Amino acid sequence: MRRVFMALPWFLLVVVIAWFWHLKEQWRKHPETLAVQSSEVLVSGAVSSYHNAVKAAAPAVVNIYTTQKVRAHRQIDDPVLRRFFEFHEGNPQLDDSERAATKPTSLGSGVITTSNGYILTNNHVVAQADKIIVALQDGRRAEATVIGTDPDSDLAVIKINLTNLPILPFRKNPTEVGDIVLAIGNPFGVGQTVTHGIVSATGRSGLGINAFEDFIQTDAAINPGNSGGALVDVAGNLVGINTAIFSQTGGSMGIGFAIPATLAQQVMMDIIQKGKVTRGWLGIEVGNQDDLTGMGDDVAGVRVVRTLKNGPADRSGLKSNDVILSMNDVPVSTAAQLIQRVAAQKPSTSLNLLVKRGHQQIKLAVAIGERPPADAKNVEDNNANANDGDPSLFGLFNGQ
Repeated sequence: MRRVFMALPWFLLVVVIAWFWHLKEQWRKHPETLAVQSSEVLVSGAVSSYHNAVKAAAPAVVNIYTTQKVRAHRQIDDPVLRRFFEFHEGNPQLDDSERAATKPTSLGSGVITTSNGYILTNNHVVAQADKIIVALQDGRRAEATVIGTDPDSDLAVIKINLTNLPILPFRKNPTEVGDIVLAIGNPFGVGQTVTHGIVSATGRSGLGINAFEDFIQTDAAINPGNSGGALVDVAGNLVGINTAIFSQTGGSMGIGFAIPATLAQQVMMDIIQKGKVTRGWLGIEVGNQDDLTGMGDDVAGVRVVRTLKNGPADRSGLKSNDVILSMNDVPVSTAAQLIQRVAAQKPSTSLNLLVKRGHQQIKLAVAIGERPPADAKNVEDNNANANDGDPSLFGLFNGQ
């Protein structure tokens, strides 16, 4: 019996060695087994890289360089809510009067949307530009012409005379909170840069940046120079056009805003096909009911602050202090919601409003007008009024 116990460890050692030898032969004959097992361990349910999305999207994102006369602008100087501008002022030794006469270079980004050279970017990137140069990822450069702009949404379409260009497809499915997104652009002029994050919120409005706001909020790092660049999903589809950041320092603080791809595509097609963007218009100044006092009740809706004389609403009998409860039987609760819905209507169509006037509810049929174009002067006046605390901070009177 003692001999058996002494031989047992050696017997077990031989068995273990034989088992390992068997496994070695199996891996030699079927190496794919080991590969599959290893890949399962490495992936473990997580995405290890977004390089495929970057390879698909990055070639269609361009750097934009413009020369233009630059003056002070509240959204450039605002330390909290900043546009993505990066200026190179030239000679820093010039005095203020000499520097005002120079033409600094503004940096921005853009997205190629058609193979024959149409590019989407922000209006504030190319507004009042004397010259626009587009730099592609492959090293090519071309001078661009402005096809059309839409200051109300801060979008613009420019074109370069090159063909067979890489394009970025628009995402078809709705964007949802929690979706992973990549921001591609040219921050601070360092060159094309990719950052990643998630969609933090959708439908952001009331920021006072544009007349029409329906922003995607993201925590992907975006900085001055990213303006007009792409926000894409992990498949390389265009989710939005990066437009503004919330910042107390001028750099990324994890709160960025992008114009949704659906709105950007609609604006682009209108500009290319019609030469302008056509929107519905009522001619009223509005305010959220829950932001106002002295109304005597808690009815949700949108209050009419005033109507434009001889405007569509005025001609239809809408009056100051009326509270709009619904449009075409669909309730409205915020000014931003009302703006979006009216803008989506075609001019000359009829809009049915349910209105609370005093203690009565009445129905009005309003013939929708066409929103007047927002020229540079209107934009300047709205900006000045906003600084003074004017109630038309969001451009609602001129735009609604």
